[in-house]
Amino acid sequence: MNNNENVNIFLESQPVGKLMLRYAVPLIISLLVAALYNIVDQIFIANADYLGSNGNAANNVVFPMTVIALAFTLMIGDGVCAFVSMSLGARESRQAGDSVGSALLLSSTCGIILAIIYYIFCDELLTFFGGRVNEETFRLAQEYFSYIIIGIPFYVFGQAMNPVISADGSPNYVMFSTLIGAGINIILDPLFIFVFHWGMMGAAVATVAGQIFTAGMSLLYVTKKMKAINFSRANLSYNFPLMKRYLPLGMCSFLSQISLVISVASVNIMIKKYGALDPIFGQSEYSQIPMAVIGIVMKFFQIVISIVVGLSASCTPIVGYNVGAERPDRVRNLFTLLLKCEVILGFVAFIIVEFFPESIAELFGASGESVYYADFTVKCFRTYLCLIVLACVNKAAFIFIQAMGRPYLSALLSIVREVIFGAGLVIVMPIFMGLDGVLWSMPASDALTFIISFVVIFMIYRDLKNLDSSSKEKDNANQSTE
Repeated sequence: MNNNENVNIFLESQPVGKLMLRYAVPLIISLLVAALYNIVDQIFIANADYLGSNGNAANNVVFPMTVIALAFTLMIGDGVCAFVSMSLGARESRQAGDSVGSALLLSSTCGIILAIIYYIFCDELLTFFGGRVNEETFRLAQEYFSYIIIGIPFYVFGQAMNPVISADGSPNYVMFSTLIGAGINIILDPLFIFVFHWGMMGAAVATVAGQIFTAGMSLLYVTKKMKAINFSRANLSYNFPLMKRYLPLGMCSFLSQISLVISVASVNIMIKKYGALDPIFGQSEYSQIPMAVIGIVMKFFQIVISIVVGLSASCTPIVGYNVGAERPDRVRNLFTLLLKCEVILGFVAFIIVEFFPESIAELFGASGESVYYADFTVKCFRTYLCLIVLACVNKAAFIFIQAMGRPYLSALLSIVREVIFGAGLVIVMPIFMGLDGVLWSMPASDALTFIISFVVIFMIYRDLKNLDSSSKEKDNANQSTE
């Protein structure tokens, strides 16, 4: 029996609000920093007069490839995090160590395979995601992506290990290692872009340098600093029986990201198609503006969703442990607190996008672009994200279901949101509304999804109430026996 297996017993005793704060703050910061890798690149690119909106559009074209890599990362990392938490709650320490060992090998292999695929099909992928909006955008996208590919194995490994480190009880380590990696990117970006004039290559190299550092810190922790999880070289193996158990727990995270890729691809394709039919953006000198602007809006949305996911994912080790320890009352209280936090976050984001879109546009180089760039940015923010409150609640409900050990239901809901509603509406609505149809497809998707989320939220509360009643009856029966 491992003498470390009770290290995480505080997950069953401390107030859920205190626990959520403990896990959420470092996790949110680490997710925000991870999101900032791409966003910081775009800000510096947008403000470089020799790159501008063409560089911004190129960055948006490459973005889905990063999301694909993140999908595999989260399937491994979130899946093993939930599984480890449940194993520790059930006092099965050897199983927790074996799952981490297999996840380490799997994430390393996955990152290398992805990089090879990206290298072989570079031009085809860029074309599919709208890179040929004009020749300059495609050239810059090629330059940026060719160097981003180098960092993919490090990115996948580092991000996959972060949830494991959090499950081990060290979310602060994740926060600081990711912060330092992002700091490296922020320092090198202006140096490479404005001083060395390396352009898109400079932005990509700065990003990769930060990713390598974070991956190194993750490797150091997993191999040398584990606390609650008993991990050694003996745990390193492709343990397929365990993979079959923990990968489904991360399937929702995987499908939500892959579904996002499908949605982004649909948006990019429709933006390119209907932008070319627009009287302004159909002109060659303005053709890249819709692609660049929708990328900016998605980056802001990514910041908000990083906080949403951070809050929700911070519940995973708490939920997993208390499910394993048969404490549904604590799980129900945590879910209530999560929903309240997500609604507040959504309203704050709504105020920003509706009342301060010009400030965001200026941050992404609007002052150096045409008036059409600034005007379309404001319109895009106010329309595309007008129901961002519902988007926050939807995402939180789906992630919480996954944390409760129901990955297939969570995955199905994510597919409905991103593919059926997200991709479907963005294809259909422009037929009747033109370019505006692309913008209104997002709030329409969120509204329809919320109807489903309402049912899901009711179902979660009902099931937790039933489990709580069964648990109390069991305790009373045990006391009567004694």
